[in-house]
Amino acid sequence: MTEIKTIGVVGAGLMGNGIAHVCALAEYDVRLLDIDRARLETGMETIRGNLSRQVARHLITQDAMDHALARIRPGDGLTSLGDCELTIEAATEKPEVKRQIFMELCPVLRPDAFLATNTSSISITRLAAVTDRPERFIGLHFMNPVPVMKLVEIIRGLATDQATYDMAVGLTRRLGKTVANSEDFPAFIVNRVLMPMINEAIYTLYEGVGTVEGIDTAMRLGANHPMGPLELADFIGLDTCLSIMQVLHEGLADTKYRPCPLLVKYVEAGWLGRKTKRGFYDYRGDIPVPTR
Repeated sequence: MTEIKTIGVVGAGLMGNGIAHVCALAEYDVRLLDIDRARLETGMETIRGNLSRQVARHLITQDAMDHALARIRPGDGLTSLGDCELTIEAATEKPEVKRQIFMELCPVLRPDAFLATNTSSISITRLAAVTDRPERFIGLHFMNPVPVMKLVEIIRGLATDQATYDMAVGLTRRLGKTVANSEDFPAFIVNRVLMPMINEAIYTLYEGVGTVEGIDTAMRLGANHPMGPLELADFIGLDTCLSIMQVLHEGLADTKYRPCPLLVKYVEAGWLGRKTKRGFYDYRGDIPVPTR
């Protein structure tokens, strides 16, 4: 079986830089790539800041931080991933974007390299089908924020072979994460349960049953959730929430997964949550303020 020494990560956003972070801490060499050079630089700064926080909390040593940063090399084009035994795609949650990345990536990879996607909802089988190695393709759905959350969903496509699955399990455990195996159905396990709850919370707001603050307070104190569903939606990104609900609605053809019109309106307005400073809360001041 191919030994994993160097891991490529395509996408330096929230998920990609988190994956690079934990892989480097686990003593893998990492090639971090993004089509946007500014996002790549921001991703490296985020990794540095998150590692510093871990040092401050005595979760890792300064030496471990320095060695992890030294293992991450920002890439310059897909050809910089040619020596990677595994490449993980962590781009935006859009099927056409992910398919294009894999089609361009396959010709530059070594023949025995593994491919993985961090998709949170899209069919692994469908993405694998555009590659030249569907048997060496797998879903690795990390949770956000990656350095903190302990779960990784592993999803096999129809063609994924046993060696690829074994590689994924070994990698996940070396990263200090727990494996949850999911079948290749829309949104897998976590988002199949979580996103309809968030969507229903948005319907509850849309129908005037409660306010933003009322709904979040009710779920924090009434259901003992660490974060209210609307606050969580802002943290995830409302565009990502909408994309996953669309995958569920289209893939399962059930009206109970219909995205709330209010969620659609917020995304159309560009109010995507924390990353744009406005969503169900306005984050432009010192304290988040509900927008409805």
